[in-house]
Amino acid sequence: MNLAGFGLASAVSWGGSDFLGGLGSRRAPAPLVVAAGQIVSLLLLVGFLLLTGQGMPHDRALWFAVAGGFEGSLSLMLFYRALAMGAMGLTAALAGLLTALLPVAYALVRDGLPGPLVLAGLGVGLAAIWLITRTPTGAGERTPTRALLLGAVAGCGFGLQLILFKWAAGCGLIWIMTSARGAGVVAMLLALLIAPIKVQSWRGFWALGVAAGLLDSLGNVLYICATKLGRLDIAAMLGALYPAVTILLAAVALRERPTGRQIAGMVLALAAVALLSW
Repeated sequence: MNLAGFGLASAVSWGGSDFLGGLGSRRAPAPLVVAAGQIVSLLLLVGFLLLTGQGMPHDRALWFAVAGGFEGSLSLMLFYRALAMGAMGLTAALAGLLTALLPVAYALVRDGLPGPLVLAGLGVGLAAIWLITRTPTGAGERTPTRALLLGAVAGCGFGLQLILFKWAAGCGLIWIMTSARGAGVVAMLLALLIAPIKVQSWRGFWALGVAAGLLDSLGNVLYICATKLGRLDIAAMLGALYPAVTILLAAVALRERPTGRQIAGMVLALAAVALLSW
């Protein structure tokens, strides 16, 4: 599989993870659903390392995976907090745009301008992400300034995580994922200790949370594989199209019709994929 294939596969995996996590969040607080998925996936990764007897690599690049896992979990909790503060449309769109924009800007500075088709694909991809994640605001609804700030911080955190995973790509994939997931679990547990949540029921969300966590880990692996095969900006842009997959799954499984803006965004996403895969 080439860079485009791994990038698109990561988008599919991340989109499926968000869909299942969203279903679980209807039954329990979102941080609890995320924590369930992260803890179980970490146990599976540790178990795999023990069974295969893979020694820990003495590579400083592994610390980039630790940093990415830790700040990525914190960014996710900030994002959920931002969405809970008011109208979600602009907050989600801003976070989604920054998730892709940060690694794209970094790659342009580090690697220089790509060819005209790839450059056009990056621009079309950013427009697609904005349209897909931008949902209409209801009458009288207003996005609080604090929500926008938290959404922007979360988006920068997601984008930074993509860059950190690229820096860690020289290590073994399983050790990268185990280190990142372990740091993410620590961040999640610290947050739950500082700000505990009330749980009405401990049933009905574990399976969805675990499935979401496994798909998220798979998406990370596929994304890291993509970064090993080419430019970071292309891999990040393709992976950042994952909201389109979440929307399509919701349309098929839950009969939630996408808006005209989201449909236009998905059409642009297809054009971006074609340009980036040329």
